[in-house]
Amino acid sequence: MKKSEVTLSKATLEDAADIHAMQLQAFLPLLEKYKDHETSPANETLERIVERMNQDFIDYYIIYNAGIAAGSVRVKKKDKHEYWLGQICVLPQYQGLGIAQQAFALIEEVYADAQSWGLATIMQEERNCYLYEKLGYKRTPETQVINDKLTLCFYEKTLN
Repeated sequence: MKKSEVTLSKATLEDAADIHAMQLQAFLPLLEKYKDHETSPANETLERIVERMNQDFIDYYIIYNAGIAAGSVRVKKKDKHEYWLGQICVLPQYQGLGIAQQAFALIEEVYADAQSWGLATIMQEERNCYLYEKLGYKRTPETQVINDKLTLCFYEKTLN
């Protein structure tokens, strides 16, 4: 399979509505499956995304595949060299093409000062867990039960 041309673009407030629409499209199937109405990015409001974008320790990026917006990711600076990845989404029609892997590599280049990364994902979504483990993330013992169908698990990656 030919590797796609994946690029990142730092999002601005003008991109908030597009990010909101991509999150809705990417996370709606999971919301329908797990009924996690309080925590699903599919239920996040446009206002909440704008609020986050206005925080100086949070960056959003649009993930492009061959010039077409294919997803987005939120990066939060937690501490001097510690970062948290949130709302990582690739639109359904672009999933399985290696886009997320390439986006992670690009994010790590942008934040070359990072010594550690963290993220949370749905424990029941084995493909997501597999992806993060393949990218060098280690599952922590911490979990958070959201409801009887969904448990969040947490990952971290330490860099030298």
